[in-house]
Amino acid sequence: METQDNKKEEPLSHLLEENITTIIENWLRTLNIKLGWICDFDKIVFKYAKNFELLKVLKGHEGEINSVKFSADGSKIVSSSDDTTVRIWDVKSGQQIKVLQGHCDWTTDAEFLSDGHTVVSCSCDKVIILWDIELGNAITKLEGHLNWIWGINVSTNDKSIASCSTDKTIRLWDRDSGKEIKQLEGHSDTVYTVQFSSDDQMLVSSSCDKTIGLWDVKTGKRLKELNGHANSVTCAKFSPDGQLIASCSWDKTVRIWDVKTGLELKVLQGHLDEVKELQYFPDSQTLLSCSSDKTIRLWDVKTGNEIHRLEVNYGVVRCADISSDSSIIVSGLNDSTIRIWG
Repeated sequence: METQDNKKEEPLSHLLEENITTIIENWLRTLNIKLGWICDFDKIVFKYAKNFELLKVLKGHEGEINSVKFSADGSKIVSSSDDTTVRIWDVKSGQQIKVLQGHCDWTTDAEFLSDGHTVVSCSCDKVIILWDIELGNAITKLEGHLNWIWGINVSTNDKSIASCSTDKTIRLWDRDSGKEIKQLEGHSDTVYTVQFSSDDQMLVSSSCDKTIGLWDVKTGKRLKELNGHANSVTCAKFSPDGQLIASCSWDKTVRIWDVKTGLELKVLQGHLDEVKELQYFPDSQTLLSCSSDKTIRLWDVKTGNEIHRLEVNYGVVRCADISSDSSIIVSGLNDSTIRIWG
């Protein structure tokens, strides 16, 4: 377990020119979004005009990284890996804080609850575990899926957990009791990801059956099926404002959908290989995607244009996340490393 700092030395004139160009591009972009742009200019420069550069490399896992997620306050990262462990990292120092051991197969996803002290993880061992990260102990185990579990998500009020699996189902669980609440059925193949809407009223899912599902949490009924991708849909996410869904696929595209109508609004093209995961920035205007083409790309949601690209020449970028203040990106690679960008 170690960290590695990467400091690039470039001519000051080059950096200034690059930063000024990016600031102007994003300034113009925001002018098209709202009239009161001048009040938010400092925020624009801080959040989007900066060029993300590699800050740290986190080493410790002994298998491919399957997920990386920030805690709500952005101070910690939780990661899952083919090495069967879940690990907690300190963002500022890059040091490994805790190794959580209890799964007996690949850990495929993990995330913090809002308290920052509890983590939930899932695995190909068909088990979901809630962990106390201070003690490093398993609190509760949730069992019921009949095959590998690929994704989990915790509701915004921390009361419910959604999971999805190769058994083609989405399951809802009560966090406190550990009991299964309901099963959502409708996909015809593996379900890769599931996510609650910001009001916890809906779920969005992505599947190997090439579709995206929109579900009513209360009834468990599928509200819409979104079709358009030409291959397996690897990830689908609600925008923070709840108006849009973004999806990505083995077909190398990112697509934007309208939640209310279910219509496809845009196809974002540029990746040269399958797109593994995506994340919205907190303001819903910018989208991050990562791909087997060894890049992380930032997109303007309104125009569909690529606005920034991180070249990751070390391996396939399997997963990524954005801190709540939009200042840091974390990515997980198939070379067992986690990389922090800022």
